[in-house]
Amino acid sequence: MNKIQLEKIKQKAICEHIPIIMDDTLKVIEEQIKNNPPKRILEIGTAVGYSAICFSEFLSEGGVIDTIEREIERVKEARTNIKEVGVEEKINIYEGDAVEILPTLSEKYDMVFIDAAKGKYPFFLKQALRLINKNGVIFADNILYKGYVMSDYNKHKQRTAVRNLRQYIKEISENESLETEILDVGDGLAISRVK
Repeated sequence: MNKIQLEKIKQKAICEHIPIIMDDTLKVIEEQIKNNPPKRILEIGTAVGYSAICFSEFLSEGGVIDTIEREIERVKEARTNIKEVGVEEKINIYEGDAVEILPTLSEKYDMVFIDAAKGKYPFFLKQALRLINKNGVIFADNILYKGYVMSDYNKHKQRTAVRNLRQYIKEISENESLETEILDVGDGLAISRVK
């Protein structure tokens, strides 16, 4: 993997204010998967491909990442980035809306990474639970959403996102088949292991 190219992709995304995974969040996920490399990863929200490229380093041999992105420009950029780093054989991009694509998938995954429309997290969770292997892990990024989720924040603009993120936390906390922890790294990371 071309680390210099990867750093360039990261810096470009930061300059262009494209939301990519934060370093401390990435570090936590890498720690979690390093000792038990996943064979298949599902990522909901590709953006410019940065996180998928980072995760691809930790796949078990012959492993694959399926990642979903609906913005055409981002998909183009992600394809270019993935090729430039040299991991195109490990990453498969589904172009389109995750809400439409997820129900059509039937593969089983060892890891699901949710980092897309905040208002859709409960739906993404339902699909992730359907697609995750036993002993698999579901990571949900930005779960604390700038601190709004745990405060009494109620501004109209973000209300749906905040309400749905709270719903997601409630569901993972009450689901007896999951063991969940919420970490205060980056913008909040929920880690749910399937028992």
